Amino acid sequence: MNTDHKPETIAILDFGSQTAQLIARRVREQGVYCELVPHDADAATIAAMNPRGFILSGGPESVYDPASPQLPPWVLSSGKPVLGICYGMQLLAHALGGEVAPAQAREFGLANVQLDAALPFLEGLPSPLTVWMSHGDKVTRLPEGFRSLGHTDNAPLVVMGDPARGLFAVQFHPEVAHTQEGSRLLGNFVKNVCGCRGDWTPAGFVETAVAAIREQVGDGRVLVAISGGVDSSVMAALVHRAVGDRMLALFIDHGLLRAGEVAEVQALFQDLGIEVRTVDASTDFLANLEGVEEPEAKRKIIGATFVRVFEREASQAAGEYGFLAQGTLYPDVIESAVAGQHQVAHKIKTHHNVGGLPDDIEFTVVEPLRFLFKDEVRRVGRELGLPERVVARQPFPGPGLAVRVLGPITVEALDTLRAADAIVRAEIEAVWDQLGDQQPWQYFAVLTPLRSVGVMGDQRTYGNLVAVRAITSSDGMTADWARLPNTLLTRIATRVVNEVAGINRVVYDITSKPPATIEWE
Repeated sequence: MNTDHKPETIAILDFGSQTAQLIARRVREQGVYCELVPHDADAATIAAMNPRGFILSGGPESVYDPASPQLPPWVLSSGKPVLGICYGMQLLAHALGGEVAPAQAREFGLANVQLDAALPFLEGLPSPLTVWMSHGDKVTRLPEGFRSLGHTDNAPLVVMGDPARGLFAVQFHPEVAHTQEGSRLLGNFVKNVCGCRGDWTPAGFVETAVAAIREQVGDGRVLVAISGGVDSSVMAALVHRAVGDRMLALFIDHGLLRAGEVAEVQALFQDLGIEVRTVDASTDFLANLEGVEEPEAKRKIIGATFVRVFEREASQAAGEYGFLAQGTLYPDVIESAVAGQHQVAHKIKTHHNVGGLPDDIEFTVVEPLRFLFKDEVRRVGRELGLPERVVARQPFPGPGLAVRVLGPITVEALDTLRAADAIVRAEIEAVWDQLGDQQPWQYFAVLTPLRSVGVMGDQRTYGNLVAVRAITSSDGMTADWARLPNTLLTRIATRVVNEVAGINRVVYDITSKPPATIEWE
């Protein structure tokens, strides 16, 4: 096991690919730690990571466009291995004196690659290899020292490499599921070429995370933001292991919780042996959200209000609390497109705990899970000995029901949604063992402002529409809609319409992510 304070690391330079985060997922699956960093990160920041090698992501630009992002010179001058993917291949060729030109026809979809060499980089891969192509430019002349390692019937230069220098590139996308053995190819690069051992494990993460928390906090005291979800539970367990009684766990009831949530969270942490103080701040949150409809505004208001409540509680607590710990995950950071990180990525939505924090926050923020995906957090939770009902709990957004009530937040709307959501959860959980591989990763109701005409008891109704969302996923970055049985959906719809006043229509969301996100707001 790697016990160094910093694990072996691969730096993935993000040039704007919509699948860049999937590269990180696939590398992590090899037991190798990696970080997705902006392509124009400064050399000192990258040097501090001490990466074993670099992966260059794809991207939408053309390397011969003067305004397009280019390969930082320190990548090649480092002398470390490099793997270019799609646009990354073109960047590598362009920077080293090769030629890149527009393809006669854009390649998009499956292709079969004939591999032309036996190298550690290509170890164990079948030939032909089915891959996923998505590009408009192509390499037309290899740089000096490179040779072709793979071709298709339409393209002679699909895989290229300079094995002596550890420089390789592929025109296809090994990170997507459509590419056969794509994970193995990435594993070959990080292990066979970069020399990584692949020993980044949950146990190793716990060890380094606890050490990092102790180093950051020193002798200080930490406020811990608890929601009851797996992220904050694992984060709280890590902080507790690091600082012991110098932490105060606060569970803020913001009035946006599901039915029975307060009692459930209190019981949960009592079982974990972590003392939690529950603060009813629902009046603050609902007052600040009054009349607000725009989703981004909701998230920022909620993030700011959380901080103000924590500051108030800290001022009233015994001792001085200079740190605030929260369960921020890597997808939160990526989707929020925080300034200084992933500038080439488009902001999908601000997560209340990332871009929603106010600039004048009085705490130093502690985020031990900031570079983990959801499935990795679950593995860390099991390593910490947390019970399965905690580790496997379905995700619940920090803004709570505020992002599931479309439009203005009112007490009446929240009560309506709570009742509908409780039915959805109860019906799905009642048949959980029968759902097999369609057991949803997340499932909930959404209250929409859409109203429609219905008939109940021979009388006309004009009620709201509730949408049911149930998805399967492993990490939340991509998701598919769960194929729930028709009988189950029928029971949900019948109960919601009959038992929840003001609702006369139920629909089921069958959109994947992408193009949709998991939450509606």
